[in-house]
Amino acid sequence: MNVDLIFKIAAIGIIVAVLDQLLERSGRQEQAMMTTLAGLIVVLMMIIQQISTLFKTIKSIFGL
Repeated sequence: MNVDLIFKIAAIGIIVAVLDQLLERSGRQEQAMMTTLAGLIVVLMMIIQQISTLFKTIKSIFGL
């Protein structure tokens, strides 16, 4: 796993947290929730790609 991936996930988390606070304070709870969910989905998609690569590597190592 690259260190770049960790930094990307951290950056997305910081951006989502700031947007969530801004939207919550302006009274837009629905948009804040949607922003949080969008950030979560983006991070999950990034992690799913890495997990897929991990499973492919395990398959090739054990010859499955």
